[in-house]
Amino acid sequence: MSDSTPAADTPDTAGSTQTLDVRGMRKPDKHPTIFATFGDLAVGESFVLVNDHDPKHLHDEFEVEWPGGYDWEYLNQEMRDWQIRITRKASAPTPRPLGRADELGGKPGADGAVWRLGGRDRDLDASVLEVEANVSLEPHRGPGTDVLVSVLSGDGALVTEVGHIPLAAGELVHIPAGATRGFTAGESGLRCLLVQQRRQELKLG
Repeated sequence: MSDSTPAADTPDTAGSTQTLDVRGMRKPDKHPTIFATFGDLAVGESFVLVNDHDPKHLHDEFEVEWPGGYDWEYLNQEMRDWQIRITRKASAPTPRPLGRADELGGKPGADGAVWRLGGRDRDLDASVLEVEANVSLEPHRGPGTDVLVSVLSGDGALVTEVGHIPLAAGELVHIPAGATRGFTAGESGLRCLLVQQRRQELKLG
């Protein structure tokens, strides 16, 4: 079989493990196909991945998605013929620590978020919002999902369509789907954890 033709569900030399050859696939299709193949396995089953290079980034994704729930065994490490046996050890993705909520951070985005929950298969979206002292984020109409806001530190106010709700560390606020919201930080700044149902990503055909 040429390198340009991907093969899946083909027995390996042992006749008991399927082989997934992704060397001829488009790059955007590789990881979704690999994780779909892994997802179809029963606990204890495995498949052999064939790739044209060492898939280190894929291994990093498995470490994020399935820590402790998979085995990764190199069978061959030749140029354009890397073969890795990937075995499923758990029936579902395993719980993973994310760190302390008051320490999660990074470069703020346009919406003030300094951290976002990652992961391929999840039902939740979560982010940490950080607003500098005496700064306000323009009120806007929110997404079509409810949002739970937990104030981690600082103080300020949640700006609604009809007024302001004071915010302080430890406060918990429910924002209904579609409600107008904005954030204003006080003298100490404002840091909040926002949790909501995950929205479906727009995919171009």
